[in-house]
Amino acid sequence: MDWIAAAAFYGVMACWIVFAAIFMFRKRPPKEKETKREPASYWGIGVASLGFAMVWIAPRPYFLPIVTMPRSAEVVCAVVTVILAAVSVGLCMAAVRTLGKQWTCRARVIEGHQLITNGPYGFVRNPIYLGMFGMLVATGLAIGRWPMLLIASAVFLAGTHIRIRSEEKLLRQTFGQGFEEYAKRVPAFVPKLF
Repeated sequence: MDWIAAAAFYGVMACWIVFAAIFMFRKRPPKEKETKREPASYWGIGVASLGFAMVWIAPRPYFLPIVTMPRSAEVVCAVVTVILAAVSVGLCMAAVRTLGKQWTCRARVIEGHQLITNGPYGFVRNPIYLGMFGMLVATGLAIGRWPMLLIASAVFLAGTHIRIRSEEKLLRQTFGQGFEEYAKRVPAFVPKLF
């Protein structure tokens, strides 16, 4: 067993535990009356979930590095992998906390829904999806194979694109010009790019 690859693996798995806890053990707000829902978002969830499943398929054997490289590069890659996972979890945690009672896995609008533009939503409109993508990449770097990581990333991004479009359709209908101004100012998924 290579201790560097093992450390990256266990670091990313610890981040997965925290990631799951963010959504499982968050304080549940009282049920709010739903005013609108976008069913197409379920397709996005399904496709993105398939991307997550793919990154776990056929892991590398025995904690080997993702590619052959000098020992110092292995250490740097392992550290970057764990930092990516930790930052991704932190981004998801901050986003869920900022959304509060409005967070849900469904694309919906509730009574009294507000357009959230502060916290992590001030630099990217979909920080939870960006954090999830970071976890997918970190997992692929820790346990996956390059070809599967690339395919899983493409599948996840396709599902995320469907999800973002369906959610933003609801936000445009609900907030009109306010959302359009926000969308011009803040990128959808990758800060300063998209």
